[in-house]
Amino acid sequence: MKIIIPMAGMGTRMRPHTLTVPKPLIPVAGKPIVHRLVEDITRVCNEKVDEIAFIIHPAFGKAVEEMLVSMAEKLGAKGSIYYQKTALGTAHAVHCAKESLKGNVIVAFADTLFIADFKLDTNQDAIIWVQKVEDPSAFGVVKLNEKGMITDFVEKPKDYVSDLAIIGIYYFKDGENLANELQYLIDNDINVKGEYQLTTALENMKNKNVKFYPGQVDEWLDCGNKDATVITNQRVLANYGSYVSPNAVVVNSTIIEPCYIQDGVAITNSVVGPYVSIGVDCKVDKTVISNSIVQNNSYVQNKVISNSMIGSNCIVEGCELDLSIGDYIQIR
Repeated sequence: MKIIIPMAGMGTRMRPHTLTVPKPLIPVAGKPIVHRLVEDITRVCNEKVDEIAFIIHPAFGKAVEEMLVSMAEKLGAKGSIYYQKTALGTAHAVHCAKESLKGNVIVAFADTLFIADFKLDTNQDAIIWVQKVEDPSAFGVVKLNEKGMITDFVEKPKDYVSDLAIIGIYYFKDGENLANELQYLIDNDINVKGEYQLTTALENMKNKNVKFYPGQVDEWLDCGNKDATVITNQRVLANYGSYVSPNAVVVNSTIIEPCYIQDGVAITNSVVGPYVSIGVDCKVDKTVISNSIVQNNSYVQNKVISNSMIGSNCIVEGCELDLSIGDYIQIR
């Protein structure tokens, strides 16, 4: 089994947090989004994951590449790096890793997480994970026949055709077949508004008798903007529980679980939680904080904070209640 992770987007909707770090590396419940994603996928696979291929932008840098390769190796897989220099659509992104599209393949876009309890059926031709949504017009959706097989892929339908949104995770029994269809789109310049769409390749594969089935998850967790990421942090903590590092110092303070408190954190005269993640070497003093993410090496004092994201190396003092600030910011 190979896992393909397209993650070359610049994450503009998550600014200022993505000005200094790629969006998939923003921590949720103590781990980068992409780390949790590959862990979750590896857990539901019915066979060993041999390779995890990451498609990134060259601007991410060597430190990020080394981190991703190390992440794969810790899961027992080879880590591979591919580059997408220009944003030319989802099909183009996957095609950038064409050398790894062999055998059983899972493609998962790195701006989504899921909570599920199932084992992947690798005997199916292809599986597309979906979730019911209230407003299908904002998503790619699928239509099913009476046997539960996918019959149509519709990108952001203006009129209602289905409420089953594609969440961005796909399984293909034949990776080479997928690679050939992606190559066909690019060779023949088959695009939508200048972008090569994965749904176009899926439609072509379906028309050649590849059988697509829907996969279901218990929860689909979005990390597209600050508020969605804070909610995702909450849901991950609610499902996977707390972690408080034995190297954290908690003095005259209350931790309301679930929370994720990392090494070197010092919490004094404060109430932390529920649903709070605090990165390494942070200091929290005289503060009440709930439902928030604080990244590494930040200092928070005299605050009442909720529904917030605070970047790394920040100093925050005062009374703001709802924050979204990137790295190296000072608010006094």
